[in-house]
Amino acid sequence: MSNQKKQWGAIIVMIALFAMIAFVTNLCNPMAKIIKNQGEISTVLAQIGNYGNFVAYLIMGIPAGMLISKFGYKKTALTGLVVGAVGILIQWFSGQLNAQENLGLVFAVYLIGAFIAGLCMCILNCVVNPMLNLLGGGGNKGNQLIQIGGVFNSAAAVACYILMGALIADMSKAKIADATPALMIALAIFVIAFVVIFFTKIEEPEQAPVRVDLIVGALGFRHFALGLLAIFLYMGIEVGVPSYVGFYLTEDMKIPENIVGLLVAVYWFMMLIGRFVGASIGSKVSARAMITTVSLITLVLVLFGMYAPTDILVAFPGVDWAKLEFITQDIPVGTFAFLLVGLCTSVMWGSIFNMAVEGLGKYTAIASGLFMTMVFGCAVMMFIQGLVADATNYITSFWVVVFCAAYLLFYALIGSRVTKREE
Repeated sequence: MSNQKKQWGAIIVMIALFAMIAFVTNLCNPMAKIIKNQGEISTVLAQIGNYGNFVAYLIMGIPAGMLISKFGYKKTALTGLVVGAVGILIQWFSGQLNAQENLGLVFAVYLIGAFIAGLCMCILNCVVNPMLNLLGGGGNKGNQLIQIGGVFNSAAAVACYILMGALIADMSKAKIADATPALMIALAIFVIAFVVIFFTKIEEPEQAPVRVDLIVGALGFRHFALGLLAIFLYMGIEVGVPSYVGFYLTEDMKIPENIVGLLVAVYWFMMLIGRFVGASIGSKVSARAMITTVSLITLVLVLFGMYAPTDILVAFPGVDWAKLEFITQDIPVGTFAFLLVGLCTSVMWGSIFNMAVEGLGKYTAIASGLFMTMVFGCAVMMFIQGLVADATNYITSFWVVVFCAAYLLFYALIGSRVTKREE
């Protein structure tokens, strides 16, 4: 606890980075709807921003761990922020190109920008997760600090959807160039974060140099190896649910896209509430108990959402932030269940990480890098769910989410048991 008191500045900075990661990453989801406006685009191709963003984790996970081991957390974070600024600028540039003359070039430039921004997100995730865990002292306290970071992460995600809805009046006709204000705000966040971190003193924990034998050593911990797969599949739940609920409401239920954006923001607001609760009880409730509970609830909610009658509607509240007025929209009761999944995903990331790195000792830095590579599971699972949606329908595609939640339940009950510790 004394270490926490000495480094409150570092804790605040890490939590701020947690929020920034969410804001930039979540731009990919409303941007997917904008991408669809560029031409005749399939559901699979519309997720191009998510593919670029999350495939970057596969490429950068290990190098990020190496950067931390060689240069420390602070310099690595600063490097990531510079990379992120470049990625945002490239995405902005794609909107300045003429899509009617060369749609392929627009897509290629946007994909490159999303990929570079994803490299930044991976680097920053490799910094904030182990740092918050270490600053909290590991165990339940470390999990609690990660959950607090998650509260601000979710708040930034909600802000992203609200901001996109306020800045773009008609999402159904918007082009990439119309997202310029949001991209410039993201760029400003990168610059501010760089300045703040540059002048913040962070006491660096000692790290072992990254070697191949350390990678092999980390994978030798059964609970960590299974945790890698858990985070891979978790990403399919966190991003897949709001993304495909959005497509379902706009394309099947014919609800205006600007209203759908406000409704989907509720999913991230549910995550905000869940993370606030998780942070409050994180020091008393184990990560294993959290994952067991929320994975079970996720299974129930998703299955209910899939099979609930579509003719039973509920009035769902929202706020039109552009006009500053309350609105309601009738949606199928099953869709409401899908949005409640945000309460469950809220504590999954931090709890899985906490369980996966338990007892790894000197392998923690490289384990964090390996952990981040598995975030590319979002791209894979989104692609798979998109294929299922194109082949059948959006509701049927949620069987992919059911499979992911079932594995998390297995990991919580069996796979996360620590069979050995680093001495």
